Amino acid sequence: MSTFGERLRAIPSWQVTLSVALLGLGFLIAAQLSAEGPRIRYTSQERAPLIETVLGLQSQQDALKARILDLRNQISVTDAQLPGSAAQEKALNADLERARIQAGLVQLTGSGLVFRLEDADAVGNPGSADGLVTARDVRIVIQELWLAGAEAVSVNGERIVGTSAVLDIGNSILVNSAYLAPPYEIRAIGPADLYSRITGAASFVEFVQDRVNLAGLRLSFAELETVTIPAYAGNVTVRYMRIVPAGS
Repeated sequence: MSTFGERLRAIPSWQVTLSVALLGLGFLIAAQLSAEGPRIRYTSQERAPLIETVLGLQSQQDALKARILDLRNQISVTDAQLPGSAAQEKALNADLERARIQAGLVQLTGSGLVFRLEDADAVGNPGSADGLVTARDVRIVIQELWLAGAEAVSVNGERIVGTSAVLDIGNSILVNSAYLAPPYEIRAIGPADLYSRITGAASFVEFVQDRVNLAGLRLSFAELETVTIPAYAGNVTVRYMRIVPAGS
């Protein structure tokens, strides 16, 4: 025993420390290796269901995409097979265009008439109020044009529509929301015989005799191959209206 103790005391301290450290390190490595197997098995067991779920969702998504494409193709085929669908769309667009024209929302160009209405000559009628063009005079010419079959009418570039008002405002007139000063140029598009129709109307002849021949207003006209009537640019919202019976 004494010999063994002497040998043990003869071992340097650093060797003892190193041996203890190596022993502890070996223990830790053994413990790590013993735990690695269950951890790997646990991870593999958890990933399998997740992968299966992902693959299932991907398959469902692919099926939905295919269904969407199939439905789109069915819609296209059905639209193409609808009888008269293109004709119906064309008819609806034509009706809409006619409605816009009747409402004055489309600029029109065609053959027609241009009337020019001016105040009487100041030399021949000094200070006479009857020699001034009034809103009533303009309204009469517009009305006679409509009765003669005019399709579109404008006054100094203002389109006349169903809601247009022609009112006296001082020495000018108000058309729609525009103040117009004389002379007044009244343009109209209509049938080829528009001039003969309006000049043959008894009411227009009476207007000419009363306001042109007697009061001295100056009225001139021209028949043109090309007359442009601008589109109506005012408010198209109608708040109040009253249906006028036919023939009234």
